[in-house]
Amino acid sequence: MRTVIFLFISNTFMTFAWYGHLKQQGTALWKMILISWGIAFFEYCFMVPANRYGVQEGFNGFQLKTIQEVISLTVFTIFAVTYLRESLRWNYLVAFCMLIGAVYFMFKK
Repeated sequence: MRTVIFLFISNTFMTFAWYGHLKQQGTALWKMILISWGIAFFEYCFMVPANRYGVQEGFNGFQLKTIQEVISLTVFTIFAVTYLRESLRWNYLVAFCMLIGAVYFMFKK
């Protein structure tokens, strides 16, 4: 559980670092790069422990990456709808369901 919580926090920082600048088109690109690097520092402060805890909790690298991608997509969806004000279309939801299917197979023994 600690792994999942840390991954949610990490991905929240990552999403703002990578996509938060899209609403700041008037700010110089070099400034946005520096700001994004600053935000990404905090992402790493949670991502590295999340992965380390994940291994201690019994996940392997493939499973950790799959968990991270699903969490990243979840965080980004919330971010895109609330912050970027983008619409959530039906085909996005179908694609998300397919990714959930991938998670099922990733953890199948």
